[in-house]
Amino acid sequence: MSSAREAAAATLQAVLADGFEFERPDPYHFVVVLPGERKQRTTCSLLVGEHGLSVNAFVARHPDESHAAVHAWLLERNLRTYAVSFAVDHLGDIYLAGRLPLSAVTADELDRVLGAVLEYADGSFNTILELGFPSAIRREWAWRTSRGESTANLTAFRHLADPDT
Repeated sequence: MSSAREAAAATLQAVLADGFEFERPDPYHFVVVLPGERKQRTTCSLLVGEHGLSVNAFVARHPDESHAAVHAWLLERNLRTYAVSFAVDHLGDIYLAGRLPLSAVTADELDRVLGAVLEYADGSFNTILELGFPSAIRREWAWRTSRGESTANLTAFRHLADPDT
């Protein structure tokens, strides 16, 4: 059985080996920044406790619309996730959350878990935005195009803004 101290050491080893930006508010708490493509950054908290390690990462704020469709999509995704699952907090914000027993906390396992968090947060981000924020995307597209601003980071949502494309 691993101790919290051993789990914290393995967590530090994993974070350093992956080269992620991170902060360490205390010896048992790591706040890791995972760089993405669709979601530019995902902040993931790793907290070593007496019996396990909790993993929590913010994915998206409370959807503006189509809550049921967003939640159904997240629940379907949970059937295929490893180590973490999508969750919704009391405000409706979307997170990835999971727990590992201390005996499972190794540098290799944390590499897999952080990879899963990155894949699920980054890979689901556009779908969550498309399902939960279509009106906001249309407004932003219209505002930018009316002013000649770049729509480069909205390209994935062109079909929402201009249904003829």
